[in-house]
Amino acid sequence: MPERHQIAFYGKGGIDKSTTKIVSGAEAVAMIRSGDTVAFSGFVGIGTPEAVIWALEKRFLETGEPSNLTLVFAAAPGDGKDKGLNRLAHDGLVKRLVGGHFKPVPKLAQLVASGECEAYNLPLGVMSHLYREIAGGKPWLISKVGLGTFVDPRNGGGKLNSNTTEDLVEMVEFRGEEWLLYKAFPIDVVILRGTTADPSGNVTMEKEAATLDNLQLAMAAKASGGIVIVQVEHIAAAGSLKSRDVKIPGHLVDYVVVAAPEDHMQTYATYYNGAFSGEFRATPDRAASMKLDARTIIARRAAFELPMGGVVNLGIGIPAGIAAVANEENIANFVTLTTEAGSIGGVPQGDLDFGAAMNAESIIDQNQMFDLIDSRWLNFACLGFGQADKRGNINASNFGGIFAGAGGFINISQNTDRLVFCGMFTADGLRTEVKDGKLAILQEGRHMKFVEEVEQITFSGEYARERHQRVLAVTERCVFSLTPEGWELIEVAPGIDIERDILAQMKFLPIIRTPREMEAAIFNEGPMGLDRLLLERPLSERMEFDAERNTLFLNLERYNVHTSADVEAVHEAVVALNEKLGRRFSAVINYEAVDIASDFSDAWFAMAAEVERRCYDYVARYATRAFLRRKLEAALTERGVDPHVFERQHEAVAYVLDAAGKDSIRRS
Repeated sequence: MPERHQIAFYGKGGIDKSTTKIVSGAEAVAMIRSGDTVAFSGFVGIGTPEAVIWALEKRFLETGEPSNLTLVFAAAPGDGKDKGLNRLAHDGLVKRLVGGHFKPVPKLAQLVASGECEAYNLPLGVMSHLYREIAGGKPWLISKVGLGTFVDPRNGGGKLNSNTTEDLVEMVEFRGEEWLLYKAFPIDVVILRGTTADPSGNVTMEKEAATLDNLQLAMAAKASGGIVIVQVEHIAAAGSLKSRDVKIPGHLVDYVVVAAPEDHMQTYATYYNGAFSGEFRATPDRAASMKLDARTIIARRAAFELPMGGVVNLGIGIPAGIAAVANEENIANFVTLTTEAGSIGGVPQGDLDFGAAMNAESIIDQNQMFDLIDSRWLNFACLGFGQADKRGNINASNFGGIFAGAGGFINISQNTDRLVFCGMFTADGLRTEVKDGKLAILQEGRHMKFVEEVEQITFSGEYARERHQRVLAVTERCVFSLTPEGWELIEVAPGIDIERDILAQMKFLPIIRTPREMEAAIFNEGPMGLDRLLLERPLSERMEFDAERNTLFLNLERYNVHTSADVEAVHEAVVALNEKLGRRFSAVINYEAVDIASDFSDAWFAMAAEVERRCYDYVARYATRAFLRRKLEAALTERGVDPHVFERQHEAVAYVLDAAGKDSIRRS
């Protein structure tokens, strides 16, 4: 019997090693030299080449070679304990780490903390895009992602300890704007994972839950004169693979290693689920009633912010629970949930399945997903947080002795217009109870999370204000909104005393004006009726006036214009605001999925034109569907109104603020 990790496929007569790329794990890793830069695929346990990593560890422990490696990874291939890159945390094996996420590889994080190796933490999306730049022979990647955070060279440049001295990130100015320049570097070896290979090295990925950056990594190695090793679970006959199924062409692959089943699980939590890889669609589980605890309260309150018809990213941990809330509340079909690993649609999974999605509509490469994220394609994101400070900065990467790394947090948080940060109000030991619709704090956590100054800036409050992002922090006991002056307390849970349970547990004083009580339904057992609350939202809850910017945000998402009363209601509400303020103002109007009956189209657009002339200085409208945008443009132009219709909210906001700013300068 062949040894474990040296299993190979033998047809009749065996394999002619002069014509095949199929080798044992030991033979593959023997090609790695001391001092090499080695990049790995893997998103936690998805696509992690466990068998080859095991073989590399075995070689080092037996021979002391290869040593002084630079390990490169985007999303931390590891299980949070001993698997994945945790296997390589040996003295002498690692010289440098360049990674996007560290929480699943705590043994490598220990090397960082002890100073036993050089280490950098760069945003996951930057790592993903950097592979592509290296593949194209480019000397650097230029991006705004990371400005104002710990990755900004003015705040450390992503260096993780005092032994790390080389600058991989520079701040540059281009056309009057600040950018970050991330230096490219050669990659000597990449270790990837697929499903099936043929003797020529063509690789398919039909059973993988994500395609990640495998093709770009293979190309990056070849552009650097390096080698490509791919772990698979099956070998197919020569010429039998369909060309459209091949994700890594054979001419880019040097060695193929066939893994034992236990080293080729689909994720670290799941041996195989075809609904993760899109091979079949699973019957959705019936929504179970959620346990009403602090985590559920936070997820429930955050779910109130879900944009119906929008594209959403949910982070790991508490934010992932929003998917369960959406399922329980029958609104999952009204939002498109995504993961930065590349899934679009379906139900994102949590814990060691994180990065996979049940019944995804599509699975794209990770770098392509970050193209969409960086272009501000997401309508909404909910992410976890470890600390928040008075300036609006968030720390989600390094706090209280826990080094998690940034992961996709920086890309997502800097490029999404509507953000919610979710987390417990205090950490380590918090115990709560919900009784009779009220929240009681039974025991406070030992550590405050709202602090004078965060230990590390993963999200810059100042940068967020410059980009006019709308940011909430949701906890089990209250909700804060980020304003130009700092955090404002806007909601308090029933049963909570502001002085005792909130202010006494913070290191700074938030702005307090007129906080309201959090929605009572959040604190009662059973579904909240969120489908009705979000899909039939009253007009009063669709209007938000920003006094600082003198701008009305009118959310007509899924508003039905089926009667003359529907037309008149909007007219009366906007005119009433105009009369209350005693002045004109600007407006940003969300037309996403508005349903305007043909019989009332003329009345609606006549009203829109009349209100614009009477009340607005500047107005912009937005909708993602091209058909609706064209309809709006035609109808408003016909009535002598400049339509100013955009695809995304941030474009509409930018137009209004720019126009108002220029007008202010002209008047002064």
